[in-house]
Amino acid sequence: MKLYEYMGKDLFSQYGIPVPRGKVAKSPEEAAEITAEIGDSVIKSQILSGKRGKAGGIKFTKEPEEAREFAAALLGSKLIGMPVEALLVEEKLTIDKEYYVAITIDGKRRCPVVLASVRGGMDIEEVPEEHMVRYHISYKTEMMPFEAREITRLMHLHGWEQEQVQNVLIKLYRMFVDLDAELLEINPLVASGDRIIAADAKVTIDDEALFRHPEIPFVEERTEWEKRAHALGLAYVELDGNIGVMANGAGITMATLDTLQHYGGAAANFLDAGGGAGEEATAKALELILAKDPKAILINIFGGITRCDDVANAFVSVKKKMGIPVPVVIRLVGTNQEKGRQILTDAGIETFETMHEAAEKAVSLATQ
Repeated sequence: MKLYEYMGKDLFSQYGIPVPRGKVAKSPEEAAEITAEIGDSVIKSQILSGKRGKAGGIKFTKEPEEAREFAAALLGSKLIGMPVEALLVEEKLTIDKEYYVAITIDGKRRCPVVLASVRGGMDIEEVPEEHMVRYHISYKTEMMPFEAREITRLMHLHGWEQEQVQNVLIKLYRMFVDLDAELLEINPLVASGDRIIAADAKVTIDDEALFRHPEIPFVEERTEWEKRAHALGLAYVELDGNIGVMANGAGITMATLDTLQHYGGAAANFLDAGGGAGEEATAKALELILAKDPKAILINIFGGITRCDDVANAFVSVKKKMGIPVPVVIRLVGTNQEKGRQILTDAGIETFETMHEAAEKAVSLATQ
C-alpha cells in the first residue's frame, strides 16, 4: 500500500527524520491560511505518482490569494489521471545540494538494500550506475553505525553532512523494519544551510502486514473500475493507452503488453481473466475493458484447462447480446483451437495464431 507524501512525512517525523514545516490543505481557504502562516511556500498536489512538477501539480508562492487560486484549480481535478483530494503546503527550502536515499528489498539476495546517491532530484532513474551506492543489510533490529558510515563514505560525504545523513539512514532503516515496509524513498534529501531535510517522501507498506499496523491510515489505490473488478475476483489495471487487453494468465498478459509496445501501441487497460471462459465472466470482462473507451480490443487466449471453443462460444454470444462498438482482435491457441477459430470465423470474426500477428493488427486498428 502506497502512502501519500504527507502521510510519509508524518511517519518520518515520528522517527526523528527532519522534514519541512507544513500542513495539509483540503480546501482553497486552508491553502491560503497555511501560506499566510508559513510565508514562502511550496504547494504540492497529493497523488500516488511522481512527475507532479512536470504535470503542473507543484507551485511556489508566498501570496495567500495565489495559493487559494492554485488550490481551487487543483482540488477536485485529476492530475496524471489521478484525483487530487489534498494539497501539502510547506516551507520553501533553500536547496544547496540534493541527495537520494532509499531502502527496499532485493528479491534476489532476499534482504534489504540501501540505495544512495549524491545525484538526487528529478529523473533519479537516469543516474549512472557508478554514481549509485547499493549496500545490502541482513535483517536485524537496527542498522549498525559502521554500516551508515560506510554508506556515506561511498557517497563521498564529509563533515556535518556525513553525520546528519548517517543519522537519517539509521532512523530510516529502523522505520523500514518496524513498519514492514517494501519501500522507503527520500528524493531529494536536501542540504539546506546546516540542515539535512527530507524534501519528499515515498512510503510503501507490505499489504500482507497491514493487520499489524492499525495506526497507519488505509489508502485506496484502486480506481472505481479496478474496485469493481476486484469485487468480481478479476485482476484489472487501468493504463494510459488506447487498446483494451484481455488474456488468461498474468504471464501472458504482461507479454501481451510488451508485444503491443514493440509494435508502437499501448494498452488502455488489461484484464487477467484467469480461467473464466463462461459467458457471464466474458461479459463482465468486456464491460470492464470497454469502460476506458479503447480504440480496439486485443484478446489473447492460451487454452489449457480453458478450452478455446468455450472462449469462442462465450465471446460470440456476448457480442450478439451487448454489441461491441470497437474492432476486436482475437488470438486463440491451445485446447480445441481449430474448433474455436472456426466458431469465430463463422461469426465473421478474424482470428490469429501468433501473438505478434494479433498485436500488430490491434495497433494498426487503434491508429486508424
